[in-house]
Parts: sequence; structure tokens; C-alpha cells
Amino acid sequence: MAEPDLQSILAEVAREVEPHRGEGAVADYIPPLARVDPRRFGMAIVTCDGQAAEVGDAWMPFSIQSISKVFTLTMALEKHGDALWRRVGREPSGSRFNSIVQLEAEKGVPRNPFINAGAIVVTDAVLSQRQPDVAIAEIRDFFRRLADNDTIDVDREVAEQEAATGFRNFSLANFMKGFGNIHASVENSLATYFSQCAIRITCRQLARAGLFLANAGVDPITGERIASAEHVRRINAIMLTCGHYDASGEFAFQVGLPGKSGVGGGILTIVPGKAAIAVWSPGLNEVGNSQVGTLALEKLVRRTDWNVFD
Repeated sequence: MAEPDLQSILAEVAREVEPHRGEGAVADYIPPLARVDPRRFGMAIVTCDGQAAEVGDAWMPFSIQSISKVFTLTMALEKHGDALWRRVGREPSGSRFNSIVQLEAEKGVPRNPFINAGAIVVTDAVLSQRQPDVAIAEIRDFFRRLADNDTIDVDREVAEQEAATGFRNFSLANFMKGFGNIHASVENSLATYFSQCAIRITCRQLARAGLFLANAGVDPITGERIASAEHVRRINAIMLTCGHYDASGEFAFQVGLPGKSGVGGGILTIVPGKAAIAVWSPGLNEVGNSQVGTLALEKLVRRTDWNVFD
């Protein structure tokens, strides 16, 4: 089968979603995110053989939010290996991403690394009792290296506002601390977590940064091994089953690719063996995933043979 003309396909997708731009509601519990124009839309693809295509606002930085959890999970697995799975599970939660209900029944072990409780544990594992500024710089530099772009940085206003409004996250972290599943201080773990979620990145940069997940852990552009093939298989599996919270099953049904969303309106999607896709549209649906971004991905996979179930 001939390789698809990605630039033409993205142009077609952009035309089809144009009438829907502005649909959904921006995340309003973090003031800087509430100010983002909901009509923004960008999409970028980077392939394992070095092709790149983009459309719309693919050059505009946005708040990565929960998509960062994919990258800190990669870092934690490379640091701690399978020992990490004693602290966090691998099952879909069936509850809200910031729910505390399951934690009590399951003795402080979160269901998976992509709900907030699980991501806080993963960040605590990356922190490893160091000072937050050291770990934050390590996470930021990991993004810069993967994206080959030194402009990627933490949005301090977003990080400060997340800390000021993150009462549920403080509750989750303190609850897990009570079970011995947070090793650093709650304040240090959350300072690191809020900063990682506040990283600003573009669709171009995000697709490039995620490319190693499409190539068994090796950056196909540089040849550098970023993570083991085994860890990448696990990460992609959890992205497919847990990457969109309560809508993970629907995303797998409609798009059929591993993906991770964030309330900044971004989605990182992986086509194993072929490409990484990043889409951004700030309007969120009722479960907190980009409404137009999800629609764009549905239309993209219909024009390619990229659905993993095809």
C-alpha cells in the first residue's frame, strides 16, 4: 500500500472539523486555561522515517497538562523498572480522574498511572527524595531532548494557579502518604507534579517528543534509545486502556490508537511502528477530553490504515 500524503490528509481533516471549532468548554478551574480561545486548532504528525506534516495552530504552545504523565511514566520505569508496579496499578479506574473513593478500598495504591493519584505516585518516584527544582529541570530537559527544542519550559503562572486550586490533589497525596505510598514530602511531590503539568509545548514539539513510543523505545531520527522496548509496550497498552479516563473505551472504539489527553486540549496519539500524532483544540467534552481534537483523530484514521485493529 502506498504511503498516505499526510499534508493533504491533514488539510482535509482541518476542512472537515472547521464547522466544529469552538465546540466544548475550556478548562475554567485554572484561570490561564480559561483565557484560551476555544476556536484554536492545530495538528501535527511526525513519522518514523522522518516525514512531518502539520496544519492550523501546530506552532502555538499550549499547556500539556496530563499528557505529561506519559513522559514521567517513561522516566519512572527507566529509573525503577517493574518495582514501580507495586506502587501503582494498570487497570482502568471507572471513576473520575481525581476520585479518592478507590484509594481507601485499595490501600493507597492508585488504579493506573494516568489518573491523578497514580500520576502523583509516578512523579514521586521520579523525584526520588530530591529537591523539586532538580526533578522539574530533569523533566523539562527530557522534553527538550525528545523534541530537539530548547524553548520548551514550565509556565510558572499555570503551575502557581494549579497549586493554588489543587485541593483535591493535596487530598489524594496526603491520603496516599498515610498509606506510605508517597515517599517524599507531599509538598515536594506536588510542586513537581504541578510544574510538569504546566509545561508549554506545541503540536510539532509534542509529536516529535512522542516518536520514540512509535519505534520500540528508540528515537528513529537520532537512533538514541530512550526507553526499553518492554516499557514502551506497557506504556502504549496503558495509553490505549486508560489514556482518556472514562472515555478510554470510546476513544479505542472510534480511533483505535494509544492516546493520552490533557485538559489543556491536547492529545498525543501513537501509531506503533509508524508515527506520533499531536492535536490541540482547547474545548473539552463532558469527560475532559478535547472534543474537536478527538473528532480530528477519528477522521484521520479513516483516511489511513493506522487503526491498530485494522
